[in-house]
Amino acid sequence: MTGNDWSVPRRLGRSPVRVTGLGFGGAPIGNLFTGVSDEQAEAAVAAAWDAGIRYFDTAPLYGHGLSEQRLGRALQDRPRSDYVLSTKVGRLLRPPGHDVAPSVFVDAGALEPSFDFSRDGILRSLDASLERLGADRIDVVLVHDPDDHEDEAMRQAFPALVGLRDEGVIAAIGCGMNQSAMLERFVERVDLDCILLAGRYSLLDRSGAATLLPACAARGVGVILGGVFNSGILIDPDDRPTYDYADAPDALVRRARRLRTLCEARGVTLPAAALQFALRHPAVNAVLVGARSAVEVAADVAAASLQIDETLWAELDVVAPTDEAGTPA
Repeated sequence: MTGNDWSVPRRLGRSPVRVTGLGFGGAPIGNLFTGVSDEQAEAAVAAAWDAGIRYFDTAPLYGHGLSEQRLGRALQDRPRSDYVLSTKVGRLLRPPGHDVAPSVFVDAGALEPSFDFSRDGILRSLDASLERLGADRIDVVLVHDPDDHEDEAMRQAFPALVGLRDEGVIAAIGCGMNQSAMLERFVERVDLDCILLAGRYSLLDRSGAATLLPACAARGVGVILGGVFNSGILIDPDDRPTYDYADAPDALVRRARRLRTLCEARGVTLPAAALQFALRHPAVNAVLVGARSAVEVAADVAAASLQIDETLWAELDVVAPTDEAGTPA
């Protein structure tokens, strides 16, 4: 996939679902780090639609239900057959207890997310998501962050989703995580249609390409990428850069700045290179970019559409990537 054909729908693994190469990530409109008004959120979704994006992803975690609500309202007048909608399961939103856990979402909904990978929890989560989205169906359902719940996900969450897919309730099932090792085990042991890999295939961290992406290609499992800017450092390595939602280590900041220098020598922005690096991998079907405004959507679309000389990629390969821990590989 080249940067300029991202709007052409492509099949997601072996499933009947077809997604645009660029997808809209719904975490920012759930007030990730900073607040977003309802009007800003709706404008961001409208800008994505007008640009040709037809894949929209969200989760109950994002804004503790707020992202799903806003995305549903923004899409309510769009023809349902014209876009793909994905959300996640594995966290139920419940009334808060005495100790409210800290959250990266500000001004979030009153409910608190808690892990639940049981069959009942999966079904309840989907019902609640459908209500918040105001939708009659969800196309792609992803088990969300089962890092500390691998056994329960294998025994209950995935079988529940397989059953719903076999019944035609959902079209595709997968798993979304920030690590590659467990995702690879799921790819090997579960009949998945797709995975969502966040942060582990980027200009700075290519660990996902070692064995996970080849395993997906061999089994016909679709690949959706998130976190291709590694939470900010590959957008601007100077302005309080973050890597995986924490302050970026100095070594990674220096590496990102070196990547930027190589890009600028070719007349390419670092974000454009980061986004198209992810888009061009042959196993990748879609890349999600989170946006909180129409301006950010326009910037992402421009980055994905920029013409980039193929010789740049070999130059960027010289800058050593990192492993999943953010250390030099």
